[in-house]
Amino acid sequence: MNQTKRRSAPAIMGALIGLVKPLLPIMLLAIALGVIGYLCAIFLTILAGYGLIHVLLDSIGIAGTGLLAMPMGRLFALLICLAVCRGLLHYGEQYCNHFIAFRLLAIIRHRVFAALRRLCPAKLEGRDRGNLISILTSDIELLEVFYAHTISPIAIAVCTSVMMAVFIGSHSIAGGLLAAVGYVVVGAVIPIVMGRRGAQPGMELRNAFGDLNSFVLDSLRGLDETIQYGGGAQRMQQMNDRSQDYAKLQKGLNQLEAVQRSVTNLAILLFSLAMLLLQLYFYQAGAVTFTQMLLCVIAMMGSFGPVVALSNLSNNLNQTLASGERVLAILEEEPKVAEVDDGKDTAFDGAEARNISFRYEEEQILKDYSISLPKGKIVGIHGASGSGKSTLLRLLMRFWDVQEGSIAISGEDIRGLNTANLRDMESYVTQETYLFHDSVANNIAIGKAGATREEIIAAAKKASVHELICSLPQGYDTPVGELGDTLSSGERQRIGIARAFLHDAPLLLLDEPTSNLDSLNEGIILKSLCETCREKTVVLVSHRKSTMHVADISYEMKQGRLS
Repeated sequence: MNQTKRRSAPAIMGALIGLVKPLLPIMLLAIALGVIGYLCAIFLTILAGYGLIHVLLDSIGIAGTGLLAMPMGRLFALLICLAVCRGLLHYGEQYCNHFIAFRLLAIIRHRVFAALRRLCPAKLEGRDRGNLISILTSDIELLEVFYAHTISPIAIAVCTSVMMAVFIGSHSIAGGLLAAVGYVVVGAVIPIVMGRRGAQPGMELRNAFGDLNSFVLDSLRGLDETIQYGGGAQRMQQMNDRSQDYAKLQKGLNQLEAVQRSVTNLAILLFSLAMLLLQLYFYQAGAVTFTQMLLCVIAMMGSFGPVVALSNLSNNLNQTLASGERVLAILEEEPKVAEVDDGKDTAFDGAEARNISFRYEEEQILKDYSISLPKGKIVGIHGASGSGKSTLLRLLMRFWDVQEGSIAISGEDIRGLNTANLRDMESYVTQETYLFHDSVANNIAIGKAGATREEIIAAAKKASVHELICSLPQGYDTPVGELGDTLSSGERQRIGIARAFLHDAPLLLLDEPTSNLDSLNEGIILKSLCETCREKTVVLVSHRKSTMHVADISYEMKQGRLS
């Protein structure tokens, strides 16, 4: 998933905020705690100002009124109370925000995996695996910044700024208006302007990170070949070049962050100075008292905390929103083949392809192609690589839909069958068997949920792999290693065949099932097919002529046509 552009920041934020609905009460509690906490922090400074005025009035023998008449001991006690409340409220706000964030990250991961499941395999074939891994790990993890440190800070900054503008305006209307302008500039104008400048670099950085992941993954998988052919130095240079390109993008974003911090601090100083000059002017004109003048200035200088927190968010928000765009793009992407859950269920009674045509992009693979797959027969399809044999099996599995014609099972078009029912009726063995980083038994058990050890062993015997498994250090509990690298390609293929036998579906699709086997093991597998699949329909695809000897019906495929 590599994008060069992203939608607008408000659009991304709106889509991400929409995911908060199930946890809205907790979000509202976090906002309330945050607002009250910031007010406690701000009024610590304001009360300290009252204390200062109290001391000044006492020194010249003038009695204060209201808060200015409060005894200093009580004032100090109130300051301590506000400080303690500020700490407790901040803790509560952060707890609520992080609770929401981590709950939502779990929900998003679940939804992304579900989306990938819907998109597989048509939309994911050929996709950059490193970028997908980057989305599933670092991109989703970066959304924690948005949910824990963005949504509620925005609401807190707005609520607190409105309250403080009203408070300052109660002493000086012009001061309240100036404060409101200052909050908007620091909390909205500067972040928006700088955010637009960093939007594209942020997306480029996330894509570069995904590309770097892909390159590292590719290098690790091809380590043997790199060593064998002396390509280490070249590979290392390519790694350094990509790392430097990534570092340049990161440096550019860091420079934007430095500029924004500088502009923000300058704006705060200028607005604070403007408030001081404005209140001095009004004081000299007799429009405000000395107390009002001092409180307006202190309140202004002490109340930028919420909007500064908001402004600082945009330093990381560019990458966060870029990550959000990449995650949302996965969630919103439509599959090429939509799964059916409101269609028909049927029992298997033969299958057929009727005048089907299919192309990948502009490449025509099958054209006006028809074939019948009678129940209880082994149908062999022989042909050279690229003739469309594997494509036919994928169309039978409905990994793709045909562009013309139809494929039917028991007379029903498979596009109208429930996907779960269709897959229950089919077992599919691909040319390259993927093994998970797990035990041999668990890798075979993928073919049937809840399979017993006896069922797994029986399937392994049919696939002529039982004796090999028993010779392994831990037998069926032996880990196969990453990508099954502790086993040979032929051994992996036989485990894939064992999965298909365990699935025990009435339609067995075998794509080059013996391509990685020697003649002896090929004969054993084919003999097992003849003996154990008498009640099944088997589609046996191979480029080997010898494999066709067990077929009841044989076809020759050339350039998407049968003979």
